[in-house]
Amino acid sequence: MLAWQSFPARSPGLRRLRLAAAALLCALPGAAPAQPSDLAVKAAFLTKFPAYVTWPASAQPGADAPFALCVIGGDPFGPRLDAAARGQQVDGHAVQVRRLGNAAAASDCQIAFVQAVTPAATSAVLDALADKPILTVTDRGAAQGMVHFEIAEGRVRFRIDEAAARKSGLEINSRLLAIALSVKRGP
Repeated sequence: MLAWQSFPARSPGLRRLRLAAAALLCALPGAAPAQPSDLAVKAAFLTKFPAYVTWPASAQPGADAPFALCVIGGDPFGPRLDAAARGQQVDGHAVQVRRLGNAAAASDCQIAFVQAVTPAATSAVLDALADKPILTVTDRGAAQGMVHFEIAEGRVRFRIDEAAARKSGLEINSRLLAIALSVKRGP
């Protein structure tokens, strides 16, 4: 093995060796630092949104109840969401991930990520949750939930329907609104 110090500091041989080593390292599979997947980023957002949303007193979890982050329909996250929620708390309530088959079981949820099989089925779930103090989040097709994830310029971003959130009794903090791709304010 050739030590870096065996060449004089300004040696052309050292420069060529360093360039060759850098090229080799860049060419190796897995040499680049790992980037989090889009799903991992979305899962992290889901666990951070509560810090920027105010629920009415009637929708707050009971004294010993967890803060419920629900997935209704398909679950694209798998263990990523559980890992993101592990150890998280909202106003002293542990964040608990629940996976539900339908909107009828969502009465105790504070956040509902909705991903049904078809856009029409997603709309039906969102209609069933309308006017309830549940922050609805979607990520496929046209923006439908109060928060809608999408990929913009290679990054996970989101749009916010503030009018729908207010109609359900939720208040979204201006700091979250400021980083959204767009905000639907309504009348």
